[in-house]
Amino acid sequence: MGQPKILRAVKAAATALIFTAGLAQADVVASTSTDPTHTLGSLFTSVMGQEHSGMRAVSPLRLSALGAPYTGQQLNEAGEAPYTAAELDAMGRARGGRQWQCLTEALYFEARGESVAGQFAVAEVILNRVDHANYPDTICGVVNQGTGRRWACQFTYTCDGRPETVTDHAIHERLGRIARIMIDGGPRNLTSGATHYHANWVNPSWAREFPQTAEIGVHLFYRGR
Repeated sequence: MGQPKILRAVKAAATALIFTAGLAQADVVASTSTDPTHTLGSLFTSVMGQEHSGMRAVSPLRLSALGAPYTGQQLNEAGEAPYTAAELDAMGRARGGRQWQCLTEALYFEARGESVAGQFAVAEVILNRVDHANYPDTICGVVNQGTGRRWACQFTYTCDGRPETVTDHAIHERLGRIARIMIDGGPRNLTSGATHYHANWVNPSWAREFPQTAEIGVHLFYRGR
């Protein structure tokens, strides 16, 4: 009879802890008279100890990304995109002005078939160009540089003669979230400052002049001078 009571107590205490954790702005101070570990003894302490050990094994950066909206301060890890596709899809719809629209459009027509890391990498290149003295100082200026001169543009989709029609709206929304994250200060750790990229089935002459910094999906990335 004693064992079921302990299990019921553990479940009740765990439920209370889960509910308390959902109150993001509540400050909870428990005395020993209300401390579940004090009243339930070694069984509860053991269970909570295992949970604590499991949480310690998760990267603090990963916990930050999972537990809070992007603030512009998080850093990514070891060549990985700062968010997974599932995490991006769980976010609310992103919004923004003309510069956000230009970046979203470029990501869609340049990288919609790439992995999330590849999509973040293309966003890095565009923003790196915005910061570079040799390119326009706005996202729309960078994306549309050379537009109107067939095959002389910087981003092929703007001068290939094909209409820019969005057909995959779910991917378009995801790329809008990536654009929002990156404009708001997202990490640029995937391409080591790349300002150029090309698909791996072409061999542009400029690729021999610049150091290659990354290869992600079908794209090779380079840092210009």
